[in-house]
Amino acid sequence: MKKFIGYEKGVNLGGWLSQCCHTKEHYDSFITEEDIKKAASFGIDHVRLPIDYNLVEDANGSPVEEGYRYIDSALEWCGKYGLKVVLDLHKTAGYSFDKGENENGFFESGELQQRFISLWEKLAKRYGKYSDRAVFELLNEVTEQKYSDTWNDIIYKAIEKIRTHAPDIMIITGGYWQNSPDALPDIAKPYDDKVVLGFHCYDPLKFTHQGAPWVDGMDVNFRMAFPENEINTAFFEQRFTAALKTAEKYDAPLYCGEYGVIDRADPKDVLAWYKAINAAFLKYGISRCAWNFKEKDFGISDEWASPVIDELVKYL
Repeated sequence: MKKFIGYEKGVNLGGWLSQCCHTKEHYDSFITEEDIKKAASFGIDHVRLPIDYNLVEDANGSPVEEGYRYIDSALEWCGKYGLKVVLDLHKTAGYSFDKGENENGFFESGELQQRFISLWEKLAKRYGKYSDRAVFELLNEVTEQKYSDTWNDIIYKAIEKIRTHAPDIMIITGGYWQNSPDALPDIAKPYDDKVVLGFHCYDPLKFTHQGAPWVDGMDVNFRMAFPENEINTAFFEQRFTAALKTAEKYDAPLYCGEYGVIDRADPKDVLAWYKAINAAFLKYGISRCAWNFKEKDFGISDEWASPVIDELVKYL
């Protein structure tokens, strides 16, 4: 299987320019250059930078230059500390993986799909020149399987437009069921040899999201120790089977853009989970990016992780 060189281990900067309060005060304070310096000290080679469309577009789809400057700053800081960047569109007009965002209609509206493609054209014009240290990720976590065919069509149209301005940049595409590895067999054949197949992994959800109030049916008081007899490297190898077969079929790299454990779990159990999944990543040469650098209930730089952070960063 082809390797995703330069993006072998990273952390997400979730909550900065996406899944956030979209105000200047928040943008200016949530992530600073010092945070990037700290992230680099973890021994990673890249960050994944989720952005929402309303960072860089107004309600009518017109560019918001001030929003682009935060992406510019991220690229500048990451360059200073030797990190590459995955630019991930986490929310587009009419679609978010989070139903609470009330973004609807994207997969039914040709107009919204064209707006998505036009946004990527703008991003390609501005950032395509950074192909040596940046990658594009088209859209975070398509939810329902019924969108598969439409999504595959959108993928091709978006990449075709991107390629007119950024012929060399790598592009990550993922499937339905929130980027499940099981969805990759249904994803469109890679547009070209610069496409990376993406997936996410939070398995088993009852462990990684224990007590999470946003998970349907989850008791907020539920806690679970790491099940050593159930969760091991073999468990993750099995979970990755469909993704690995698809990557081999197309000779494409694999990228796990999100994985992690909620801060409600015991830190020692979090470390055990990271060790198990990391062994599977290394065995198959899968690039990956942990969720999350700070806050968002998963932040590995937060106080809850301090008892294990020195060892945990070895297993990112």
